[in-house]
Amino acid sequence: MKTVLLIASACLLGLLSTTGASLPYPILPPLFAADSGNALTNFLGLPPKLLFGIALMINPVGLLLGSAMLGPVSDRFGRRRVLLITAIGAAVGHALTAAALVAQSYPLFLLARFVTGLLEGNGSIMRAMLAERLTGGLRNHALSWLNGAFHLGWLVGPLLAGFTVAAGITLPFYIAAGALLLGAGLAALALEREHIGKQPGSWWAVARERHALTLLRHLPLRTLFTVHFAYACGVAAFYEFFPLWLVDIGGYDTRRIALGNMGMCALMTFAALFAGRASRLEPRRRAGIQAAFAATAILAVGVGNLWVGLAAIVLFGLPHAYYNATLQGWSADRFAEHGQGAVMGLLSTTFCLANIVMALAGGLLTLIDTRLVLIVGGLLAAWAALALNRWSRDARREPAPVPIVEVK
Repeated sequence: MKTVLLIASACLLGLLSTTGASLPYPILPPLFAADSGNALTNFLGLPPKLLFGIALMINPVGLLLGSAMLGPVSDRFGRRRVLLITAIGAAVGHALTAAALVAQSYPLFLLARFVTGLLEGNGSIMRAMLAERLTGGLRNHALSWLNGAFHLGWLVGPLLAGFTVAAGITLPFYIAAGALLLGAGLAALALEREHIGKQPGSWWAVARERHALTLLRHLPLRTLFTVHFAYACGVAAFYEFFPLWLVDIGGYDTRRIALGNMGMCALMTFAALFAGRASRLEPRRRAGIQAAFAATAILAVGVGNLWVGLAAIVLFGLPHAYYNATLQGWSADRFAEHGQGAVMGLLSTTFCLANIVMALAGGLLTLIDTRLVLIVGGLLAAWAALALNRWSRDARREPAPVPIVEVK
């Protein structure tokens, strides 16, 4: 029974974490695209689309820091303690977001989204918790279910926003806050208390010295970071700006944006059930092909009409799910000596960094045309596809290591 509660607690908190991160995506585009003239969308007289880009960027900034630091902090100070603190803190962050919307305070909105993102970067804690307390096939299944819960959150968040925002723009955030508190309560009951003695050093010292980006000292991991960062920038451009594209091109409201996102996430979640199967193709080459299909979908949104774009938005979920499974599986095998938590943390941190860069760059590009963001994102993903294929080809050309024969 304790094992069931452990897995259920991790999956529920994982689901709620990405639900909170994805919640604003269908809410913000109509809010900032409309000429409402309120203080939130006209802060300091800046263009609303620029404010929209900054608002998108600030949550991934928090996720970036949380993804890089919270795992090492929980190594030192205990999984249960850090997980409960971050879950409760994220619930408070959602409540602050709602308060900022009521007060029409753009600075408070940014602060609330940053804090929420920082504390929702606790996915590495959940993975480490399952890996430590479970063994064998059950551990592999539990980690897979947790990944599925993270994906499902990207479906639940926009759906929650789309079907509750009509009752008030703050209601989705209050629901998310309440759900996180309930999830934290379940986790408090399910997780056994850890006996952690007094540890030397502060949490800040641990986070500074052991964060995921320290892996970039190794050349192959720098190559992985560069290629995955380019692909992640393309994905971030797509995720963050296809809702605004739907508003600009199709005049979509929050509910219709949520329905489009639902189709994409449903296909992506379904594809994830089969994406981990073995293949004869070298993993980097396979990931390159999958990235090429994803790039094609992103470019189709940028250059196509409404119906072509809608089809591409839904179909994007298929190659993206396969790319994630391929690259993560290969990275886990290839760089296992660096620690699985650190390697997975690097991939997560890379994606968060890409979200920040594209939110800022996209906010500027939308001043020209929203479609330009998607075209740039598609080209970056296409470059990543070519780089992965080149990396795979170069690896095949490397001479095999010559065994050392001892001469007596």
